[in-house]
Amino acid sequence: MAMPRWVARVNKRFTNKMVLKKGNSPVITHQGRVSGKTFRTPLDAHPVDNGYIFILMHGSDSDWVQNILATGTASLKVGADEYELVSPRLVPKDVAWQRLPGTAKPPPGFLRVTEYLQMDVREQKRRQPHG
Repeated sequence: MAMPRWVARVNKRFTNKMVLKKGNSPVITHQGRVSGKTFRTPLDAHPVDNGYIFILMHGSDSDWVQNILATGTASLKVGADEYELVSPRLVPKDVAWQRLPGTAKPPPGFLRVTEYLQMDVREQKRRQPHG
């Protein structure tokens, strides 16, 4: 049982826009599987060996997850760095938590999150100079 779908709709319509405006969260950019439009979704990105794992708080039926699974690619901006991500795959909870860093916070138990999305880094697209 992931978060109720109505919460996902509120996030998509309002919360995500506010978070994007602040500009301090990782953002995944993906193509719509039906519309072909470019979408930007703020979320937690957890680095793992050669990639990232995303905790699917709203489940794998979320539009952004379905878009990425359909196209097979996305880009991820974390701070000043941007990565091209490939090979999306759903991984079960036990596999994800073996790979996630110790700093990752598990979702609330009552949500019973069981699916996670893992992607590999194809390449770092750009890096902003420091200072």
